[in-house]
Amino acid sequence: MLSLSDLPDLPAVPDTVKTTLSFAWTAYIAILAVWIVLQKRSPLSTLSWILSMAWLPVLGFGVYYFFGPQRMRRQRIKRIRSHANLYAKSDFANLRTLSDHAPQHLQQMGLLGHATCDIPVSTASDVRLLVGGAQTYNALFEAIRAARHHVHLEYYIFEPDKIGTALRDLLVEKARQGVKVRLLVDALGSKRLGKRFFAPLEAAGAGVGLFHDSRIGRRLRPVINFRTHRKIVVCDGEVGFTGGLNITDEEDERTRPDAYHDVHLRLEGNAVRWLQMVFMEDWVYATGERKRRTAEDFDKLLRPTVVGEHAVQIVASGPDSAYEAIHRMVLAAINGAVRRVWIATPYFVPGSPTLMALTSAALRGVDVRVMVPMRSDSRIVSAAARSYFDELIEAGAKVWEYEARMLHSKTMVFDDDCGVVGTANFDNRSFRLNYEICAFVYGPTLTVPLGAQFERDLRKSVRVEADRHLPAWQKLFDATARLFSPLL
Repeated sequence: MLSLSDLPDLPAVPDTVKTTLSFAWTAYIAILAVWIVLQKRSPLSTLSWILSMAWLPVLGFGVYYFFGPQRMRRQRIKRIRSHANLYAKSDFANLRTLSDHAPQHLQQMGLLGHATCDIPVSTASDVRLLVGGAQTYNALFEAIRAARHHVHLEYYIFEPDKIGTALRDLLVEKARQGVKVRLLVDALGSKRLGKRFFAPLEAAGAGVGLFHDSRIGRRLRPVINFRTHRKIVVCDGEVGFTGGLNITDEEDERTRPDAYHDVHLRLEGNAVRWLQMVFMEDWVYATGERKRRTAEDFDKLLRPTVVGEHAVQIVASGPDSAYEAIHRMVLAAINGAVRRVWIATPYFVPGSPTLMALTSAALRGVDVRVMVPMRSDSRIVSAAARSYFDELIEAGAKVWEYEARMLHSKTMVFDDDCGVVGTANFDNRSFRLNYEICAFVYGPTLTVPLGAQFERDLRKSVRVEADRHLPAWQKLFDATARLFSPLL
């Protein structure tokens, strides 16, 4: 039997090679450290990334390359905004601001939203809460059928199933009637769509765009981690939709009794102009159509419409901005609430700022309620969410798990003054990494129906108790899942 002493000696590594490798290693770490430091993360996060790539160079670099960067430089959009005059200042006089009689913190929120995403408080002549797939899809199809000039759609998930095919066929019909149809879908979320599905649309003259094409050979780094999670539909610049529902049978209770439970929002009036603006920015960015159009064409699409009585602020955020507009608005709303903060979300993974805001609100006597699904479609996210329940409950907040179906609603109610419906989940990915959009409706217009719906959902939920007894393995799994919160 051979022993180690019987093995031949390995050739000595020349000093020049050692020096070269040492220099290359030092340069590698220095360059990566500069790259990571310039991302301006928290000190602990920055140090963790640097150490991970120093000790696991190949794996660490690969993970950071795809998932580490938090911001995108989308300077093209800024140039397009300026050239196309999307923010025609002369139109601001037609936009309503919050009344001087509105609570001071709401006025401050309006200013904050304007400062962080360049969208002021506007108005809507009609605000309608849509509950479930049947209501939402019926209203959506009705608005599209009535469109005369254009139909713009942007979705994270668009499936080639029953509802998706029906909507595709309706869009083909409208395009053949001369209505300008533009459909923008996220390349990853709608990965099941192929050329065969799009062919009838393109043959009818409709425009189809993929947001951050994730196919091999494309620019991979930004497309992996930065997705458009927005759901926007605009018909003739007069009727708009946004909210939690994608285009999929999984959200249509007419097709599936166990469909996701979700809500959407239908708007009419001037606020739709800002849904249009966000869509056009994303469309131009994804397709480059601006090169083939004039600024005047964009101005026509963004013309002011009916001034209504409901104060609405469209808030958009994404990795192309360092302001985290939706995140800041949610924090401002929680900190300004004096009576209630009711949150329904499918994915609850709060960061330190939002967790502290919620617990602080509960400690000062605000009625803080958080509703999440009992059976989530993401086991790791559900586990991470459970790891935060004790902190909330100990501070006086109440947590419910919706057990009827998979809860997919993304709604918030703050006092009787502000109701929110949008695409953002209550997690790091929505607040920092995804392109998201929410409608903040000031006054009782939305808080009344949202509050009533929240209470109806409570009757189908189970309250999480502070003294619940979880097995040791469950506690360990939940705590481990929490470690991945920044990526969830």
